[in-house]
Amino acid sequence: MSGTVPPPVAGIHAATGPVLSIGEALIDLIATDGSSSLKEASAFVARPGGAPANVAVALARLGVPAAFGGVVGDDPFGQRLRATLTAEDVDVSRMRTTTEAETTLAFAWKDAAGDGHFRLLRGADALLAREDVDRAGIPGLAGLVVGSVALAATPSNSAVAWAASLAVDAEVPVCFDVNIRPSLWPDLNAARDACRPLLERARLIKLSLDDARALFGGDPEPVTAVEQLRSGPESPIVVLTDGGRGCWHGAGGSGMPVRYLPAFPVDAVEPTGAGDAFTAALISRLLAKSWAPPDEADVRFAAAAGALATTRPGALDGLPTRGDLDRFLASR
Repeated sequence: MSGTVPPPVAGIHAATGPVLSIGEALIDLIATDGSSSLKEASAFVARPGGAPANVAVALARLGVPAAFGGVVGDDPFGQRLRATLTAEDVDVSRMRTTTEAETTLAFAWKDAAGDGHFRLLRGADALLAREDVDRAGIPGLAGLVVGSVALAATPSNSAVAWAASLAVDAEVPVCFDVNIRPSLWPDLNAARDACRPLLERARLIKLSLDDARALFGGDPEPVTAVEQLRSGPESPIVVLTDGGRGCWHGAGGSGMPVRYLPAFPVDAVEPTGAGDAFTAALISRLLAKSWAPPDEADVRFAAAAGALATTRPGALDGLPTRGDLDRFLASR
């Protein structure tokens, strides 16, 4: 490959602002006693987390200007989250502190297969409002990262939808990181309805096989799920991951191949944050090529980030730097 930068993709503007992740910043209470269910867990450790916040940190560690927008409580956990993001060189000028609710908490554990599970106690993150989005300066961003957790509460659901709408109007690429937590959606039909507008506006859709099951019902084949999602109005880049079993990716609408990439074998410690590391690493590569569809090297880079993230306790501690990734890939 040459060192020249590809021309911008039609409909995508060139921006100098940061990539903004909006949604939840929270405290993960991660089970540490090896229990495979929350019912049995008896020991937890508190760590900063929340998928959008994790993606912002992961981007910053890869040298991408990153910002976070969301709401935390005026409490010790909220103070900890703000201080942590600041220490990671994430711009927190779009982060609001409120006295109306406590900082959101999430219990995290892994099952016998090693897959991560989460149960949220909603708090301040759900108070993200359209006014927060209006102050975020979306037209000048290099990208916007949103997730589905914010869609499961009010007013954060309308705030995220508004942010995506503003981004599309300003030709800012939208990255939809699908994280469907069943405990937040008693009715999965409601989850599908809430996700649909984001799926239709996204330039990049990242989801897991569990997310695909929630979106489509049953047990869809990964290739079929990717094909269905990339047929949307934006012909998005779609990446579907399945933990240590690898990932599938495709772009360009029907007729283009869906490709499979096996996962890197590692000694996994904890899965929390692995998907966020994958998402951030892929975004960093897409930015470098002006959002042209990824090739196998781009997805391999993202897969390496996801694999590395599982080798340390999550979520933030496992997010790799560019040096970590270069050394890991060189060893492979």
